[in-house]
Amino acid sequence: MVAIRQSKTILNRIFCINGIKCRYSTANAEKFKEFIEQRRMEAHAIARPNPVVKKIDTPEFHSIFTQELNDLIALFNRYNFEIRVAGGAVRDILMNMNPKDVDIATTATPTEMKEMFVKENIRMVNMNGEKHGTITPRINDRENFEITTLRIDAVTDGRHAEVIHTTDWLLDANRRDLTINSMFLGFDGTLYDYFYGYEDLQKRRVAFVGDPDMRIKEDYLRILRYFRFYGRIAEESNRHDEETLRIITKNASGLAKISGERIWQEWKKTLSGNFGIELTEAMINCQLASYMGLPESPNVEEFVRVSKKVRAFDPKLQPITVLSALLNTPEDAVNLNLRLKFTVYERELCYFLTQNREETATIEELLPFQQLCLQTISSVKLKKEYVLELLKYHGKRELYQQLLDWPIPQFPVKGNVLIANGAPKGPKLGFVMDKLKLIWSNNQYNMSQEELLQHLPAVLEEVKGKKK
Repeated sequence: MVAIRQSKTILNRIFCINGIKCRYSTANAEKFKEFIEQRRMEAHAIARPNPVVKKIDTPEFHSIFTQELNDLIALFNRYNFEIRVAGGAVRDILMNMNPKDVDIATTATPTEMKEMFVKENIRMVNMNGEKHGTITPRINDRENFEITTLRIDAVTDGRHAEVIHTTDWLLDANRRDLTINSMFLGFDGTLYDYFYGYEDLQKRRVAFVGDPDMRIKEDYLRILRYFRFYGRIAEESNRHDEETLRIITKNASGLAKISGERIWQEWKKTLSGNFGIELTEAMINCQLASYMGLPESPNVEEFVRVSKKVRAFDPKLQPITVLSALLNTPEDAVNLNLRLKFTVYERELCYFLTQNREETATIEELLPFQQLCLQTISSVKLKKEYVLELLKYHGKRELYQQLLDWPIPQFPVKGNVLIANGAPKGPKLGFVMDKLKLIWSNNQYNMSQEELLQHLPAVLEEVKGKKK
C-alpha cells in the first residue's frame, strides 16, 4: 500500500492521469488513488525485487558522521520518521570519494519537520526551500542539513514539476533522472538501489531511470545532465548508448524551454570535467547547438584544436574561454550571451577573445599583449586576466608567464589633464588615451606626463578626422 500524506501537502495539488490534469479534491479522490497506483505499477515493473543491495562500511561513509548528523539521526528516530542519504552523496561514497554535500531524504512532510524542529527549539534557515519540500535545520548552531520529503512528480511540463509528498521510497527513486542518482543509503550503511544504479556505477554507465524519452520530457535539462554525469563517471570518452543518443537528438528542441542560466550552469560543469571536448562534440552531433545559443555552424575544428593544445595548460582555461572557440565572430559572442545570460565578466571575456584571437595568433612578443592590457574600450579598462586567458587560448606558455609576472605600470596622464589641454570629452577621450598609451608603451613606459603631452596635438588631429 502506497502511503500519501493526506494533508495540506496535497490539497490544491494538480495531478495528471491518462494525460488529463486534475486538481485534488474529495470528489476525485478515486482518480487520485488511480494515479498513485498507476505510478506505483510503472515503478514496480522496472524495479529490483529487493532494493537492499549491500552494507557499506568504508572510510568515505564514516566521513559524513559529525556530532550534528548523529544528533539529527537520533531526533528523527525519536519521532519515528525515516531518513536516508540521497542522490549524489551516495554515488560519491560508492566511488570512494568523500561527498562535498550530504542531501537527506525523509518520510516526514515539511509540516511535520517544522513542527518537530519548533518543538525541539531547532532553528531553520533558508525557508525558500519549503516550496520544493526541503527544510534546512541548523543543528547545534554549527551545521545545516537540507532535508527533503519523498515526493512524486504529479505533473511535469518539461521545466518544472508539481509534486505530491509520499512515504514510498520506490516512488521517489522513480522520479529521479539517472539510475546512479536514484540510490539511497541508510545511516546503518544499508544501500537501497531500486533501479540497478549500483551495477551501472560499477560499469561506469550512465542510464536514465526507466524510459529515457519519458524522463527527458519531464525536464529537458536532463539532456545536459546526462552529458555532465557521463563526464563524472565514464572511463572512456565515447562509449555512449546509441539508443540514448538517438532519444536525446529526438528531444533536442525541448531545450528551447529551458532558461539560459540553467543550461550554462550544466554546460559549464561539463566543460570543466572529464571529456569536456568530446562531450561538447557529442552534444553538437545530437543537434543541441542552436538551442543552446551556438551559431548554426559552430567552429568545431577550432574548438578541438584549442582544447587539445591547451589540455595540459596549468592553470586550466576557464569554461567560457574554451566555449569561445566554437564561435566564428564577435557577433556570435553577443548572441550566445543573449541565450545563456553570462556574468558581466564572462560576457566581456568571451567578446574580447573572439575579437582579438585572430590578430594575436602569430605574435610571439610580449609588448603587443602588454598594450592590450592598457587599452580602453568605452572607458572600460581591459582586465589583465582577459589577456592572460587569450595567451592560454593560444597556448603561449612563456608569454603567459611573462605577462603574469608583469606589474601594470601607472599611466602618467589623467583624463582631466588631457581635457584641460584640449582633448574632447566622451568616447573620443578613450581614443586619445589609447593613442598616447601606445606611444608610451613603445617607449618602454618611461615617458613623463610632459613628454606625452607633447604628442597630444598630433593625436588630436587624428580625432578631428573621426566622425562625431
